[in-house]
Amino acid sequence: MQEPLLGAEGRDYDTFPEKPPPSPGERTRVGVLQNRRVFLATFAAVLGNFSFGYALVYTSPVIPALEHSSDPNLSLTKTQASWFGSVFTLGAAAGGLSAMVLNDLLGRKLSIMFSAVPSAAGYALMAGAHGLWMLLLGRMLTGFAGGLTAACIPVYVSEIAPPSVRGALGATPQLMAVFGSLSLYALGLLLPWRWLAVAGEGPVLIMVLLLSCMPNSPRFLLSKGRDTEALQALAWLRGADADTHWEFEQIQDTVRRQSSHLSWAEARDPHMYRPIAIALLMRFLQQLTGITPILVYLQSIFDSTSVLLPPKDDAAIVGAVRLLSVLIAALTMDLAGRKVLLFVSAAGMFAANLTLGLYVHFGPKSLAPNSTLGLDHAALAGTEQPLATPTSYLTLVPLLATMLFIMGYAMGWGPITWLLMSEILPLRARGVASGLCVLASWLTAFALTKSFLLVTDAFGLQAPFFFFAAMCLASLAFTGCCVPETKGRSLEQIESFFRSGRRAFLH
Repeated sequence: MQEPLLGAEGRDYDTFPEKPPPSPGERTRVGVLQNRRVFLATFAAVLGNFSFGYALVYTSPVIPALEHSSDPNLSLTKTQASWFGSVFTLGAAAGGLSAMVLNDLLGRKLSIMFSAVPSAAGYALMAGAHGLWMLLLGRMLTGFAGGLTAACIPVYVSEIAPPSVRGALGATPQLMAVFGSLSLYALGLLLPWRWLAVAGEGPVLIMVLLLSCMPNSPRFLLSKGRDTEALQALAWLRGADADTHWEFEQIQDTVRRQSSHLSWAEARDPHMYRPIAIALLMRFLQQLTGITPILVYLQSIFDSTSVLLPPKDDAAIVGAVRLLSVLIAALTMDLAGRKVLLFVSAAGMFAANLTLGLYVHFGPKSLAPNSTLGLDHAALAGTEQPLATPTSYLTLVPLLATMLFIMGYAMGWGPITWLLMSEILPLRARGVASGLCVLASWLTAFALTKSFLLVTDAFGLQAPFFFFAAMCLASLAFTGCCVPETKGRSLEQIESFFRSGRRAFLH
């Protein structure tokens, strides 16, 4: 017969504990100590996202500078500026495509480290550019590195993190990307454009040095039959005092059941295609909110609208707000839940895009519109707009609306789409599917970024903002109908939900 429950050991059946339960403060301190190595490994990995965020918005201060360059080989026309802004997304799409192979071939950690090669080469090309081709090639290489890390880092972080902190750590890739963008905006106030590229090399080198000391994902090691290394990696991540046997056996059982390669017949099974479809649509809708073109052309947008502060200062302020918003999301993601933040995020972005569109259409006209966006064109629907005065408080509207948009994105659809992608994708398809998500995301971003300047020149800046507002409404509907709540659940529980369809797993 089995032992009675009162005689069983462990905290679940400890009827008369000898010691009082720890206070919330003590539990927090113990949790931090137990997870300190997970935090270190996460920090080493997400430095790749810092470089990604830095490279993504590199064009924001550089395009206005090159438009007025005295060097005819580097002076950008409107068409060249659109290619310089958008070719990064083509590189990112190629990086996501490569991740479909590298994620499962090299592993998550080595794939992130490999991204340092194209990243360093791309920054070097832009720093020493003597022609447009060097700028475009450097931009594409940094985009390739960004796409590769965007697919690999969330998977690595979700696989090494325990459920109790996975939500917070799942926000760190977006947090570091935002910090990278803010660093670029801040340095853009001080450094010329070539030195901005040189400064981008530093985080890449630090990332490689730190990651070389970190373990690989235990789940990846188990999938390759390296059980001893996987147990050592899990023990190192959880700390010497942690009992890892139960967690290791759970992961081992999941990996064993999914050790074979995914076939096309199995891909048609709902428990496989449903999470993949949700992740793909989330990445697609994330881009359709307008985040990439707004970030890439942020300073040019402020140049082309009536703003109270200098456009460079506005861009830096928006970057700081974005960083603060991601910090809030990281702290609340495991408390409020994923879906609540997604609803709040989409609603905020809708209000911001609608406000920006209405301001451009009906608000005061800029005294010195930027030639890149061509808003002095008759495409402003023929409206007679009053000229803005430098002290008019109405000209704070673009800055405030952009801050609201960035805040909304950074609190929900920015970090949570990456986190959910890594949480809901089935283990057997995680490497390939994450690369496919990044590929779809950045092909969408390329189409939007490349067409943004052309659409604004033809129809006015209000046209893309109204389109983005409509897509935010679609994101609200999609969240309510299709997105599951994964707060506080292990990856195995989430996979069981899609396999069985039992909502009890996630509620």
